[in-house]
Amino acid sequence: MSQEIKEHVKEAYTKVANSGAGCGCGPTACGSPAQDWSLSESYSNVDGYEAEADYALGCGIPTEHAKIKEGDTVLDLGSGAGNDVFVARRIVGDSGHVIGVDMTEAMIEKANENKQKLGYNNVDFVLGEIEAVPLKDNSIDVSVSNCVLNLVPNKTKAYQEVYRVLKPGGHFSMSDIVLQGTLPNGIMNAAEMYAGCISGALQQEDYIQAIKNAGFKNIKITKERVVDMPDDVLLNYVSPNELEEFKASNNAVISLGVYAEK
Repeated sequence: MSQEIKEHVKEAYTKVANSGAGCGCGPTACGSPAQDWSLSESYSNVDGYEAEADYALGCGIPTEHAKIKEGDTVLDLGSGAGNDVFVARRIVGDSGHVIGVDMTEAMIEKANENKQKLGYNNVDFVLGEIEAVPLKDNSIDVSVSNCVLNLVPNKTKAYQEVYRVLKPGGHFSMSDIVLQGTLPNGIMNAAEMYAGCISGALQQEDYIQAIKNAGFKNIKITKERVVDMPDDVLLNYVSPNELEEFKASNNAVISLGVYAEK
């Protein structure tokens, strides 16, 4: 099952890379009824932002709380076309190094095209999976990720890998989607929603527990924003009655920012 999920996610994000438009992270994959809706936040005032590398696939700005310093070695997990990598590169400067890892070949190609245009020689994009990061132990100062970890079937393994590659005293800053309460089955079971970051999401407490289980300490929630999903989007997946029950409940999709240290 986990391999099927990975293939579906890879297919969805390959379409994004080839179309040059964001429609991956929201309750939608490319071609679905609501691909104009996204969970992403605006990067327009962020130093180092490159519009060509932004497909609006994220759900936060993880570099905001990442405490990246000049000269750091930074890892972006699920780096896409390079958006957060280039933001981090602006902070680390010429003396630092930023590595983006992504499992979608088409995204790596796009990221490298953007890198060539920008002329950066201290940025690398590596094909690989987050459950088996192709980097050495204790080699990274800071890791970031933007709405990617909940696409990974085995979150515990993913966070163990983040822990492994971070240097002692290193830390991470992730933006991700979590759940509070129960979502209607129609939403949870839709494969399109998985590629869109929602039906693969864990309960918030389980997400934090996976981070603790990997060995991280000083875990802090840096952002907690309720995602307001439009009715016309949800009605593609649930009945009107189910929608009314969901809206009357305290259940919610949350865009979460998390910081933690090794």
